[in-house]
Amino acid sequence: MVAYDGKTSGVLPNNMYNARIPRPRLPEFTCLVIPPDRAVPGLVEDVREGLLQPPRSLPPKYFYDAKGSWLFEQICRTPEYYLTRNEDALLAEHGRSIIAEARPDQILEFGSGNSHKTRRLFDACEQTATRCSYAPFDVCASMLEAASETLQSDYRWLEITPMQGDYHAGLGRLPPASGRRLAVFLGSTIGNFTPGDALGFLREIRSCLKPGDYLLLGIDRIKDKCVIDAAYNDGRGITAAFNLNLLRVLNRELATDFNLGCFRHQAEFKESQERVEMHLVCSRDQRVHLRRMRETIAFRKGDEILTELSYKYTWDKAEKLLEDAGFSVARHCQPANGYFSLLLGRCN
Repeated sequence: MVAYDGKTSGVLPNNMYNARIPRPRLPEFTCLVIPPDRAVPGLVEDVREGLLQPPRSLPPKYFYDAKGSWLFEQICRTPEYYLTRNEDALLAEHGRSIIAEARPDQILEFGSGNSHKTRRLFDACEQTATRCSYAPFDVCASMLEAASETLQSDYRWLEITPMQGDYHAGLGRLPPASGRRLAVFLGSTIGNFTPGDALGFLREIRSCLKPGDYLLLGIDRIKDKCVIDAAYNDGRGITAAFNLNLLRVLNRELATDFNLGCFRHQAEFKESQERVEMHLVCSRDQRVHLRRMRETIAFRKGDEILTELSYKYTWDKAEKLLEDAGFSVARHCQPANGYFSLLLGRCN
């Protein structure tokens, strides 16, 4: 597509200064579908593997239906949830230097969501007279297309190619970039991977890049346990509602009969394992029917379902993760409180 820079030439007659001037119509976006490299289990497979027998668990990707995505946006606005505020402040403070260092021809963002955080980089591009394209990569086509239309309205110069796919299914079929590429993985989502899986995923990202390309990574840091625990147990109970919404997803998608009032949210930072563990805890003996799977689960009071792991890193471990994946650390930004890291890695 052709990017429109929003400028007009020539001088308008006096009587036309207040006239309504038609603006060029914004393009309508259709996602480029990225086929998987490998099979990824669906909900039925994950429930059969993780929920039917103890220890019970489900992957956190099922949090994010429409209601769950809205709840997560509310979590990010709570006073306890330091992650979003600290990352956004770092992007605002260091965005220009990051863009000046990476000089990207393309920004490729994994798990882009509504692309809200990435606006800091587009603003930095404008401030440094850098023009690049943007390839947001996520699983939901409607969200990608809506976000692309909004971005195009605000950044007329930005050429956008939304890409629909699941980065858990491999990155081998991503189209190559012409010129320098800046890959972006924000929000400390890397913490939802085990350390071994995190390294594997960053190496997959590295395989999509060329020497001289860059990766910008947001990663949460180890800090006082009280601060971390509060972030996952906000006073308004929004995180609890977000966690319990997973059962609502199961009720809708698999015709289960979970009673949300019979489970409670539990989240705690385990210092010895350097991770937050989030569970749903059963409050009484009960039987839950999974009608579409023709299965029944017997829960006892106190039984738990593990719904999320969120690993936290020290300064040194964050850098080592990046280096072991094949990057050299070009910049390592942190706020004064040391709560969060924004790392810029250069491909070796």
